[in-house]
Amino acid sequence: MMPFRDVRAQYEALRAPLDRAVAAVMGEGRYIGGPRVRDLEERLADYVGARHCVTCANGTDALSLALMAWGIGPGDAVLVPDFTFFATAEAVARVGAVPVFVDVDSLTCNISPASLEKAASAAEAQVDARLAAVVAVDLFGLPADYPALRAVCERRGLLLLEDGAQGFGGAVGSRQVGSLGDISTTSFFPSKPLSCMGDGGAVFTDNDDWAALIRSLAAHGAGASKYENARIGMNSRLDALQAAVLLVKMDAFERELDAAREAAGRYGRALGEVGLGLPVVPDGFESAWAQYTVRLPERVDREAFRSCLADLGVPTQAYYPQPLHSQAAWDEKVVCFGSPETERLCRTVVSLPMGPYLSDADQRCVIDAVGNALQAIEGASPRRRSCARVEDGGLL
Repeated sequence: MMPFRDVRAQYEALRAPLDRAVAAVMGEGRYIGGPRVRDLEERLADYVGARHCVTCANGTDALSLALMAWGIGPGDAVLVPDFTFFATAEAVARVGAVPVFVDVDSLTCNISPASLEKAASAAEAQVDARLAAVVAVDLFGLPADYPALRAVCERRGLLLLEDGAQGFGGAVGSRQVGSLGDISTTSFFPSKPLSCMGDGGAVFTDNDDWAALIRSLAAHGAGASKYENARIGMNSRLDALQAAVLLVKMDAFERELDAAREAAGRYGRALGEVGLGLPVVPDGFESAWAQYTVRLPERVDREAFRSCLADLGVPTQAYYPQPLHSQAAWDEKVVCFGSPETERLCRTVVSLPMGPYLSDADQRCVIDAVGNALQAIEGASPRRRSCARVEDGGLL
């Protein structure tokens, strides 16, 4: 079966400089902090157009550090999208605040400004907590509608936190993901557009005081010296090996973004006539194409569709199969005022193999398999759910 996202192909393409960079760190024997971490932070800040970048251990910690820097905790509520990965809302709960789940836009899959307005009004009237902030997620690589979201936040006095884990490399107009929130975060998990070889994350802001506080919080609340602790923090550091890897990958990043956008264009041209809901990129927005996620017609059984593709060696994922508000981890404090678009997307979305190293041959295989699978499922008895027609089509 072809890889869903080919991280090994990226390594093969960058093997020589990656091996040299890792060997240099190993030879120096300095694995925590040091010049490579500082160089990476400067380069990341310059890339996104932010005054400060503080790296950390992972994207979830990045979100938590931002909320901690703002003093958000018990007695506060934070508005988050109902359709995203668990970590977005988990970070809110970790600091003791209440997540208030907001429905998303049916086409972009990102938090809906109109739904945000409605949820904020309902929460102010019905939730015994102070509305403090909004977390917007750049889902599947597409930045959220920050101009509209910021207008809502400014009217209501809310802070805006950008979860750019999937969107690094995307943009709204001339502004890069990583510069679109009051504080912005990203993740370098291996499946992300800019990835390391393990876990890693970063926090971006233009605010000098917040940046200094985040840097302290990420190092056990460090004060003026190593053994002076000014506050309760956490241990969240990006190590020098991952920084060295990321510096090499940044050299290839724009080339990889171009390749991913070309792959997305080929998908769009080929799949536009088969009855799927394709990803939408509004005018003035640039996606980093972390995923290529389509929406199946409600009449198509998603698991039958995925099974047909798997039989042909085509992997898929369902990001995400249930709304965040319905996760078993939550207690009675969870707040959701209704998410019909989220519910529908959770039933119908399918992500196809994607990435800058997706070969033309593999992409043609995916495209053919999608068309044949839809024909097989829609032409068969609903109870049969057979992929025989796909197999008989001679694709393999």
